[in-house]
Amino acid sequence: MKTQVRFRSKKFPPYESEEEQLNPGIWGKRLAEYLATRLAEKGIETGEINAEDWGWFLPIKTTGPAIALCCGHQDGEDDEFLCFSEPSTPVVRKLFNKVDLTPQLSRLLGAIEQILASDPDVREVVWEEPR
Repeated sequence: MKTQVRFRSKKFPPYESEEEQLNPGIWGKRLAEYLATRLAEKGIETGEINAEDWGWFLPIKTTGPAIALCCGHQDGEDDEFLCFSEPSTPVVRKLFNKVDLTPQLSRLLGAIEQILASDPDVREVVWEEPR
């Protein structure tokens, strides 16, 4: 399952001092806020956006095991971004059981695909399997 997407957009510049919360050269809070708003329009609730050293963590409210969307600016040009799901695969281990999150991840990633495809300010969208 392709659970990460790379794209380009000038729509998500860093906030002033945002990079102080993350590693140098990393930002994406505007992107996380944008996705939270757009996901809500599609009936997908999110939790509080959290800073991580690699970017922004956006929890998705769901029943069952936790899932999230992780996103941020990538090294390189100022308009390069990456978003990926957590977990990065649809089947995860919980204690001695395997849990299939395919329906939840498919809904989330399908919504992200629609959001990015419908935005004229987003270009060069490439979906990938996790490395």
